[in-house]
Amino acid sequence: MLYPVSNTDRTVLDLDGTWKFKVEDEQHPVDVTQPLVTTTFMAVPASFNDQTVDPAIRQHDGFFWYERDFSIMHALQDQRLVLRFGSVTHEAWVFVNGIEITHHKGGFTPFEVVLNDHLIPGKNRLTVKVSNLLDHTTLPVGNYHETTDADGRVTRHVDENFDFFNYAGIHRPVKIYTTPRHFISDITIVPTVDFTTGTAAVTVTATGEGLDLTTTICDAAGQAVATVDPTTHMATIPHAHLWQPGNAYLYTAHVTGTRSGEVIDQYDEPFGIRTVEVKAGQFLINNQPFYFKGFGKHEDTYVNGKGLNQAYNVLDINLMKQMGANSFRTSHYPYSDEMMRLCDREGIVVIDETPAVGLMTRFDFNMDAVVQPDFNDGTWTKMKTEAAHRQVIHEIIDRDKNHACVVMWSIANEAANYSLGAHEYFAPLFQLARQLDPQKRPLTYVGEIQASPAADKSSDLVDVLALNRYYGWYLDTGDLPAAETHLRAELQAWQKLYPDKPIMFTEYGADTIAGVHSAYGEPFSEEYQTDYYRTYSKVFDEMPSFVGEQLWNFADFQTKFGIQRVQGNKKGIFTRAREPKQAVQYLSERWHNIPDFGYKTKK
Repeated sequence: MLYPVSNTDRTVLDLDGTWKFKVEDEQHPVDVTQPLVTTTFMAVPASFNDQTVDPAIRQHDGFFWYERDFSIMHALQDQRLVLRFGSVTHEAWVFVNGIEITHHKGGFTPFEVVLNDHLIPGKNRLTVKVSNLLDHTTLPVGNYHETTDADGRVTRHVDENFDFFNYAGIHRPVKIYTTPRHFISDITIVPTVDFTTGTAAVTVTATGEGLDLTTTICDAAGQAVATVDPTTHMATIPHAHLWQPGNAYLYTAHVTGTRSGEVIDQYDEPFGIRTVEVKAGQFLINNQPFYFKGFGKHEDTYVNGKGLNQAYNVLDINLMKQMGANSFRTSHYPYSDEMMRLCDREGIVVIDETPAVGLMTRFDFNMDAVVQPDFNDGTWTKMKTEAAHRQVIHEIIDRDKNHACVVMWSIANEAANYSLGAHEYFAPLFQLARQLDPQKRPLTYVGEIQASPAADKSSDLVDVLALNRYYGWYLDTGDLPAAETHLRAELQAWQKLYPDKPIMFTEYGADTIAGVHSAYGEPFSEEYQTDYYRTYSKVFDEMPSFVGEQLWNFADFQTKFGIQRVQGNKKGIFTRAREPKQAVQYLSERWHNIPDFGYKTKK
C-alpha cells in the first residue's frame, strides 16, 4: 500500500482535528442518516480514553461514534479521491452522508476507500462507528462477556488478555488523497548486493491502472543513477551506498506513468539497499554479524494514548541513539507509517510484529506441567483467530515490505507455543509470510517463559529464537544469583537444541518506581533494576550465538487496573514522560561499547 504523498499529480487533504464524538447508548440508537447529536468533541488522531474526564467514557466497552464535515474543491473533483485511515482501533464502519462505504476490522493497519461515487455537491458528512471490543476471534485477544440489568439493558465487558491498556479510537491520520483516474497503484522493491564488486541489483516492480510505467533510481542528492529495465524490472547501481544501522542512506524509485507519451501520474518511493540473512548462528545485515541493542516499546503517551504523536516518536529515536541503541520491536502491533518512515531515515532497525498477543488461555509459571509431551490447555481449540491472523500478515507485509528498517517479521508475541496444536496453527502462517514477503526476511515469534526448550512445540518454524524472560522478577524475585543460574542454563539448552539458530532476548526487565532507592537493592528500586541488567548482560556475553538484547520496556506505559500495576507497567528505563531512571546510565555505557557489527566475532 502506497503512503499518501503530494506532488505535481497528487494532492493530500488532511482531515485531522477536532471531531464530534458520542458513546453509543443502545436505548437511543444513532440515526446515521442524520447529523450526530452530541456536545462532546475528540481530537483526531488520538485515543479517546484520556481526553475525557468522565470515567464511564474512559472505560467504555462497546461502540462509539466520530463525525465531521468536509468539502472537496471543484478543481479536484475530476480526480480519483481516496479516503484513507491510518488506523482505527479496533473495528470501523465508515459512512458518507449516511451511507456505509467501507468496513475494516483490525486496529493497527491502514485501510482506504474510493470516495467519488459517494459525494454530493458542497458539504459532505463523514461518520465513523468504532468498536473497541475484543474476543477470541480478534487480534489482540480479549475475554468478552455481557451482562444484562433488570431493565434488559446490555453492558459489554472486555478483559484484555494482554498487559497494556485497551486504548481505542481513530489513532492515526485521516486523509483524502487524490490520484489521476489512471494511476500508479503499487511498488515493490527488492535489493541485492554483490559485496565483492560493491554493485547492487535492484528489482522494482510497479503496477498501474492503464499506464505505461518507467522507473528511475535517484540517489540521496536526487541525481539519477540507474534506469529500471521495463522487461526484467531490474536496475544495476555501481558503487552502491548501503543502508546501515545508524547510518541510513536512502535512494528513491521515481515511477512515472504515461499514456500516449503524456505524463499522467508520478510517485517517489524511498528505499534502502541492504541485505538480511540468518546464517550459522548469526544475524547478518549487509553480510556482517549484527547485534541488536534496544527495546520493546509501546505507542503510548500521555493524553494521546496510542494515537500518533510525532514529537514523541522523534524524542524516542533521539533517546535511543543517545544511548547507543540501534533497534526496537513494534510490540505488540504494527506501529504507524510515520514511525516506520522515520526509522528508515534514522537508521533504526525494526522487528515488525503483528497484533497477535494474548493467544493463550492460561498464564502462570507451572513449568512442570507444560513440559509434558501431551500437554494441552485448549488454547488452539478455544482461539478462533486464524482468519484475523492471516489478514494482518497480509496487511503488515503489504504496507511495510519496502522499508529498509524492517529486518524481521514477528508473527506473534507470547502465545501458547507449549500446548498441543501450536505447530499446526503456526506452520501455515509462517508459510504465508514467507510467500508474501518479496525480500524474504527472517521470521520469528516471541516466546514466553513456559515455552522452554523442553516445552516449545513450534520453535522449529522460526529463523531466530526471540525470548521473553523474567528470571529475577516474576521468577527468582529479588534473587539475582539464582536468576543468573537459571538464565544461563536455559540459554545453554537453547544453544544445544539449535546450534545454528541465533538467539536474542526481546523482553527482560523489572518494574522500577522512579525515585525509589535501596541500599539493599530491593525490587522496585532503581538500584535493583540496574543490577538486574548487569546480571543479564554477563550471561548474554557468554553465549556465542546470542545476537541481541531488547529490554522491556523503553518507557513506562499504561495498563488496565490491577494490584500489580500502579498507573501502569513500570518496567520502563524511562518514565512515561521520558525521564531516565538509573539503569539508563549503565546501559548507555554498555551499548556504546558494543559495536553494531562483529561484537561476538571479535571477542
